[in-house]
Amino acid sequence: MYESDVSLRLEFPREKARIAETALAEVPASGSILVDSGSTTARLAERMPGDRDLVVFTNAMAIATELAERRRLAVHVIGGRLRAETNANVGSAAERALDEINVDVAFLGTNGISARRGLTTPDPAEAAVKRAMLSTTRRRVLLCDHSKFDAVSGVQHARLDDIDLIITDREPSASMQQVLERANVEIRVAGA
Repeated sequence: MYESDVSLRLEFPREKARIAETALAEVPASGSILVDSGSTTARLAERMPGDRDLVVFTNAMAIATELAERRRLAVHVIGGRLRAETNANVGSAAERALDEINVDVAFLGTNGISARRGLTTPDPAEAAVKRAMLSTTRRRVLLCDHSKFDAVSGVQHARLDDIDLIITDREPSASMQQVLERANVEIRVAGA
């Protein structure tokens, strides 16, 4: 399955910026967060406030570099094999590291979200790390633009009921909204 390089994912820049801006309301005043790799989560990192004492875990080198400029954030890079396509660390080292941490809020990404297959991504190693992220956190926030709805991509990494909140740029279809409601997933439309 073809997967474009994360640095080339330039679709919907304004929408991703609005999603990231809305997601800032989910960043706690203190505590710990996890920021998954991805083009929308990278927009969140660009906007991350530097005025609070947070421990931040990420498996994305570019996100870690962006956040390291904020002196009050303690940034931890989750190790592993670096995937060039997503600039994300994956593999057993990343999974072991995730097994040892606990965070308050995880900001997650996906390539597809569907009623039948849940959340999906093209690469099995990336899916395994995303699955491991689910067990680290009290609150799971998915950041995804409208193009991800009703899309299936390669490997499942989460069920719908694994997510607490989806922040997106448009309301999903009525049928998808019903499925998400049954799974107890809150939907927040950025800028609405």
